Amino acid sequence: MASLAKIRAQLLTHPPPLLPPGKALVPSLTAKIAALSLHPTLEVVLHILNQDLPSAHFLVRHMQSAPAFEGMFLHGILHRIEGDYDNARAWYSDVRDSEIYKHVWGTRGIGWKEWKENEKQKEELDDGQQFLDAVQQCKENAGNPKKEELESKSKEEIESVYRWCADKFGTEKMTDASEAWVKPSDDIKKMGEGQVSGENGRRKF
Repeated sequence: MASLAKIRAQLLTHPPPLLPPGKALVPSLTAKIAALSLHPTLEVVLHILNQDLPSAHFLVRHMQSAPAFEGMFLHGILHRIEGDYDNARAWYSDVRDSEIYKHVWGTRGIGWKEWKENEKQKEELDDGQQFLDAVQQCKENAGNPKKEELESKSKEEIESVYRWCADKFGTEKMTDASEAWVKPSDDIKKMGEGQVSGENGRRKF
């Protein structure tokens, strides 16, 4: 069986995901990653590095309310890579006061929701939100000279989340991953219902 270290090393030889991929980099790794039986947040990171976004999204949907801030943050990263920037901004904003977000992006600046409600200047946004803006501009501007710099930041962000989750949850096999799942909050339930009924277009879960 392929080891975590071997799979991770293989994936890190590829450019980090920044813009929407067409398909998984190495489709055969999907089953191998799942077979590691890691904490779901670590499995999500590996699927993201493999650019297998459907497999990653399946897992984060079980971790989209507090206290699963790591899963919520990964949900935002997924939407960033998919090019769904407003949903990414909402998820980043939801976790901006969490320890993991502060670990990755620091404490400078304000969140997207606060910026939107108070009509602040873009320069006042926190570093994570400014990164999202830069990635969106890169996607909208073919041949953007900052693409390599943004890919490096994407790798740094994803790796920082991986290390945080590995330190917090360990890299041992989990015989029952259900302990990582959380019940959706009332707000998430309402938004999900709105998606089904067509009344709420803010988030595509």
